[in-house]
Amino acid sequence: MSSRLARFAAVHAALTASHELADHWVQTDDDANDKGLDGAAGRAACLRHVATYTATQAAALLALRRLDPGLTPARITAALTISAVTHYAADRQGGRWRDPNPRGVARLAHTIGKSGWLTRDPHAPYLMDQSWHKTWLGIAAAVAAAGRP
Repeated sequence: MSSRLARFAAVHAALTASHELADHWVQTDDDANDKGLDGAAGRAACLRHVATYTATQAAALLALRRLDPGLTPARITAALTISAVTHYAADRQGGRWRDPNPRGVARLAHTIGKSGWLTRDPHAPYLMDQSWHKTWLGIAAAVAAAGRP
């Protein structure tokens, strides 16, 4: 197995595990409730959440780097940036996945034909949110692993 492939697997595992911890355990209830609000309060809540989320992922990747020095600071930074920016984009939706006039990532979901599912299934918004995050975690892991063998 190539070292890049092994690095990808390790980074993906670290990002996914730290995602679960940060999104469900570290995030405060107030930030979870407020991050989709309009205006400065919503943006601030989402930024606080993304800051603690990114710090949790950074800790995981820095720990992993001790095992794999080929995981460079530049690649870690790039992966964390991808994760943070895309996480903020999705989490600004708050509870608006079912809105008739959605914005951002929710609008994309409706545009590609997910309106019925989002309306019918109470779990659909959470599943769309989490699948968005985990797809971008895979892309971030690939970016982090692309460094030298």
